[in-house]
Amino acid sequence: MISLLADTRRVGRRCLIMGVLNVTPDSFWDGGRYRQTDAAVAHGLKLIAEGADILDIGGESTRPGAASPGVAAELERIIPVMEKLRQLSNIPISVDTSSAEVMQAAVAAGADMINDVSALHRPGALAAAVAAGVPVCLMHMQGDPQTMQLQPRYADVVAEVKDLLLQRAAECMAAGLAHDCLIIDPGFGFGKSLEHNLSLLRGLDVLVATGFPVLVGLSRKSMLGELLGRSAEDRLPGSLALAVAARQRGASIVRVHDVAATLDVFRTLDAVGGSRPSV
Repeated sequence: MISLLADTRRVGRRCLIMGVLNVTPDSFWDGGRYRQTDAAVAHGLKLIAEGADILDIGGESTRPGAASPGVAAELERIIPVMEKLRQLSNIPISVDTSSAEVMQAAVAAGADMINDVSALHRPGALAAAVAAGVPVCLMHMQGDPQTMQLQPRYADVVAEVKDLLLQRAAECMAAGLAHDCLIIDPGFGFGKSLEHNLSLLRGLDVLVATGFPVLVGLSRKSMLGELLGRSAEDRLPGSLALAVAARQRGASIVRVHDVAATLDVFRTLDAVGGSRPSV
């Protein structure tokens, strides 16, 4: 996984595609579809076959208003899936969690990366990540899933998100995480209005200029509902447009539900631009 991240820093690098696998009953798009281990594993294998570079497996919904399921339920949802996929594939696996206990168990089960919407702020999470020694994505969120969309406010959303992410990255490095193991995520939809989200995407190059790989999660999010008046089921074209915009502005990783469609778009753009298509 660390070597894969190193590739994102090179001139002419490609943007990695992270496939989303939510093993939850209540995620906004695919909640309930993959609650059974067999169904989740089958979908993970499908995402791999479609060309995902990384799988991101989560057992706790972080949609606005979502409540925590508790550590035991989260472990019960994701660990069997992770273990089975690790047996069947060597694809890098990310665990989407904020819980120290889940981080520890997931890495023991074969996870290669931690993706934390709380930026390692929960009790024990930073220590668990240091002990795990795997890459970590730190995401910005104003508030928490219960409150984040009530009244998000910023004077300058790009500058404030950048400064807070850099501050947290510095704290994590002081605690023992290596610079080369850190990824940052501006947290689209996590305590941001539609205009905040659009401003962040327009100014993504500011985050890219920090030197940390930038992960972007825009797939089928509610900002597209506000922008286009579309339900989650009808947001694929908008999602692809946002993925392209993020890629063009320097994102290293796009986190998507629709791997095959995203890869098709990227390969087509590469061909038109004269580059060898991504594979």
